[in-house]
Amino acid sequence: MSEFPVSEIRAAVHALQGETKQFLCDLIRYPSLPGEESGAMDYAAQHFAEVGQVERIALTNALREDEDYANPVSGIAYDGRSNLRVFVAGNGGGRSLLINTHLDVVPPSPGQEHPFEPTLEANRVYGRGACDAKGQAAALFTALRVAKHLGMPLRGDVLVHLVVEEELGGNGTLALVRRGERTDGCLVMEPTELRILPSVRGSVWFRVHCIGRAGHSGHIGETVSALKMAIRTVEILEEYHARLLASSRGIPLFDKFANPMPILFGKLITGDWPATTPASASLEGLLGFLQNRTRYQVMEEMHQALKEGGDEWLRDHFILEFTNRHDTHVLDQRHPLVTCLQACCREAGASDEVSAMTSSCDSWFYSNQLHIPTVVFGPGSLRFAHSSEERIDLEEVDEAATILALFLSGWCG
Repeated sequence: MSEFPVSEIRAAVHALQGETKQFLCDLIRYPSLPGEESGAMDYAAQHFAEVGQVERIALTNALREDEDYANPVSGIAYDGRSNLRVFVAGNGGGRSLLINTHLDVVPPSPGQEHPFEPTLEANRVYGRGACDAKGQAAALFTALRVAKHLGMPLRGDVLVHLVVEEELGGNGTLALVRRGERTDGCLVMEPTELRILPSVRGSVWFRVHCIGRAGHSGHIGETVSALKMAIRTVEILEEYHARLLASSRGIPLFDKFANPMPILFGKLITGDWPATTPASASLEGLLGFLQNRTRYQVMEEMHQALKEGGDEWLRDHFILEFTNRHDTHVLDQRHPLVTCLQACCREAGASDEVSAMTSSCDSWFYSNQLHIPTVVFGPGSLRFAHSSEERIDLEEVDEAATILALFLSGWCG
């Protein structure tokens, strides 16, 4: 529990409302698409320097050689780009905390005419990145400002990772994780509607190249349509997903969801003429999975499903590639990191609901690779992320800042 009364923290957050809104709106104005995050990073570095020691951690093209590098988009350069590491020194003897969020965003959605010009409507901020995840950065910045303003005697150190390329599979976090960190807990900020998520599903992003035999419509018996092979690939992988989902029932926190680990097909590229059988087709998508599988098991099972899927041509004429591979992240909901955050939510008058995340994020890097107990938490809703209606409620940002300040006092104090 926090040593500071929630009323004092809330009043401090309330006093900064205008500055929190300005910070968020200014950050949205930077079109921080993958490879173009430098403006947002510069802005964040300038402001987070008010609350801690800011270090720019340079990225290099050597990142592409890492086993866990995600490459759904080719040709992105890393030389000259950076993540931010913010260090807030504690007084000694307390538990340390690492907080991660990302400043990169996905491209604008259809119908999103001015995605990087924030608009305010009914105390909600609209714009690309509003909830995923610049609203998280705004809540975090306000919480750290409040802690400093109130003179919270934090005994444990606080580290902040502000990263690039979460949306491409976590390459920014991967680069920081490879440097190593040791803390007693980690909070990854994503839009969770202020629910506490100690379990996060895994996912693989895949690309299947189907190879056919091109030809004229007048010789259809001598051709093989790569497009039809791609359609058969969809059917086979959906059948595999159904089996995987059935075998993944009974897992705590996930079982209340009808489909906590979906399969999605996002791209199909094939053909160059309506009257010609296409010789190749490229299909891309995502498959989720839970902790009864590892990413490597899922990758192998997908390959076997295509080899044994009942199509004599396809089994010898496909290439399966994986462009992103996230394992699941699981923390016992009785862990002190979870129960401390629950207590802070209750103290702030918010729900202390513990649930699971049915999408993936960067939490597994800290949990699985650095072995730091990790939870996911933040304002905003995934319902609006990546959509033309992306938005965040400023009251929820303030509520998150209040809970975070309480948590800093309770965990690190």
